[in-house]
Amino acid sequence: MTSAPSSVGFYLYGALLLLVCALKLPALRRRPRDTLLRAACLLLLSAGLLMILAAPHSIAALNRHSGIPNVAAPVVYVVTTVFSGASLVLIINWRPAPAGQTRRLTRLCLALYGAASLAVVLLFLAGDAPVEQRTLFDVHYARTPCIREMIVLYLCAQGAAMAAASVMCWRWSAKVRGSLRAGLTILSVAYLLIVCFVVLRLCAVAARWTGHDLDFLVDEVSVLLSAPSAVLGALGFALPLAGPRVAETARAVRQFRQLGPLWRALGDVPTPGAVRVPLPWWRNPPAVLLTGRKTALYDAILALTPHCDPQVREAAHEAALRAGRSDGEAARVAEAAMLLVARERRHASPPRPPDAPGRDAGQALDLFALSRAVTSPLVHRIRDQYTPLQKAANHE
Repeated sequence: MTSAPSSVGFYLYGALLLLVCALKLPALRRRPRDTLLRAACLLLLSAGLLMILAAPHSIAALNRHSGIPNVAAPVVYVVTTVFSGASLVLIINWRPAPAGQTRRLTRLCLALYGAASLAVVLLFLAGDAPVEQRTLFDVHYARTPCIREMIVLYLCAQGAAMAAASVMCWRWSAKVRGSLRAGLTILSVAYLLIVCFVVLRLCAVAARWTGHDLDFLVDEVSVLLSAPSAVLGALGFALPLAGPRVAETARAVRQFRQLGPLWRALGDVPTPGAVRVPLPWWRNPPAVLLTGRKTALYDAILALTPHCDPQVREAAHEAALRAGRSDGEAARVAEAAMLLVARERRHASPPRPPDAPGRDAGQALDLFALSRAVTSPLVHRIRDQYTPLQKAANHE
């Protein structure tokens, strides 16, 4: 507990939380009455301060520079109590509930945990803790008047808030789906780990009351729960925020790849009336790349419209039906075959008005269905069947 690496870990995680809190301050200035945002900022601030103040080197520095033995204990316990209350307030304001009920519960939590924080300070001032204890303060002063009550108060306040938050997250997770459900489930586990942390410390304190020694629960067992609960807590809050964005990005990447066959078939079609702007993948998000590819494909299809032959579409449609395709699949195969033949005709001759009416340029197209149909061997057979005829006609 007194090694430098452990303190460095506390400081890094605390600094990260404070940085996230600072990034939210502009939004808080714009929406000062947003209770959920205020609760989130309070949670981030208290969590960041808790990690920094609870670092072994910080505890030693607080005790040394203040000149008061164990002054770090009430400081850390007050911040812990504030963090517990902020966690409960955030969950209360986050979950769907009537506005009146949310306001009442928020005010009750703020009043209770504000009073508990003040009581921690007053009990420390009323008690006597002359011997510095950096890691075993709870058990060393478990039978000291006032200090004993301070220890039990902060542990019970923390345990009650974490237990309530865990139950609320678990119940809420049963009513939602997706990343929100996953995040709430993880948060429920994270809060439950903190409850276990509190229970272990209370057991060690109660053991001192009965003359037994279970100090190892404080400095060897309960500390093992700190890192997992912190990591799971951060993941639980981040997942509902990042989950939809990650899912959207994954969907855009998947759809971008699905358009690959159609892009390889039509990507080289000249589109004189449209401007194609290069979109390097390393400088643009997948959603932008997907939009750019879809726009380019629509432009290419529009450029092929003068060369589209309804007779090719009808022949391909009949061939697909004879091959056992459904009417919808046959329509997609027919559309794809007509476009591939039109591409060959576009390459063989300059644009000109068609002798027969082509496809409707305003007709809605399912690019993804077309992209799947382009890979069909039947489409390529139709293309090979009609392309030589057009080439021969051009030579005449």
